[in-house]
Amino acid sequence: MKALFTFTLALLACCSSQQNDVMTTDPITTRHTFTFLSLGDSYTIGESVPEADRWSVQLAKMLRNEGVDVAAPEIIARTGWTTDELQTAIKASNNQKTYSLVSLLIGVNNQYRGQTLETYRTEFRELLQTATRYAGGNAGRVFILSIPDWGVSPFAQGRDRRKIAAEIDAFNAVAQEEAAKLNIAYIDITTTSRTAAGDPSQIASDGLHFSGQQYRQWAEQALPVVKTLLAK
Repeated sequence: MKALFTFTLALLACCSSQQNDVMTTDPITTRHTFTFLSLGDSYTIGESVPEADRWSVQLAKMLRNEGVDVAAPEIIARTGWTTDELQTAIKASNNQKTYSLVSLLIGVNNQYRGQTLETYRTEFRELLQTATRYAGGNAGRVFILSIPDWGVSPFAQGRDRRKIAAEIDAFNAVAQEEAAKLNIAYIDITTTSRTAAGDPSQIASDGLHFSGQQYRQWAEQALPVVKTLLAK
């Protein structure tokens, strides 16, 4: 049990596997009408799932299947990142490009490490400003996914799952409030993530993160919202 605990902490802290490349770029060499930047942590980089199963990659494919010419997402994300670590990595990337669409999903590690809501609010607000800048100053091309509930995973066995859920809800309330101030779209995938409880098919092989099947549901939820954003 101690070995398992150490292993899973390492997953949350910062893995060094190929799944955790800081940035992936569009492998398609042709130009697209729309470009897409996806910012986040393990849930965006897709810890323990193939690249094709990442939620943002699935979303881009769904959009193309519906005739929306969007490139595969560029990604800045790594397992274990908090809001401040994501912001630091963005600055270090020196990425000066602008994108048609920008997503942000961050905060689970703030909750896991016991950081305050006040700190999260300040740093999340700064990330929203960064995301908007990447969208060419157009907040209407930015969207947020809520923090999923890792308390439904096998890793959380023996922990206070109600407390985890309540804390995640509190962090999400902050994110939703800050997004609303800037009229940024907010998509609640937390409720969807909780359907993974007791369903191994929705959990990744590491017993902590979600599977491509769960990520597909997030992409399906985001699809109509993103189509509306890109139509503006």
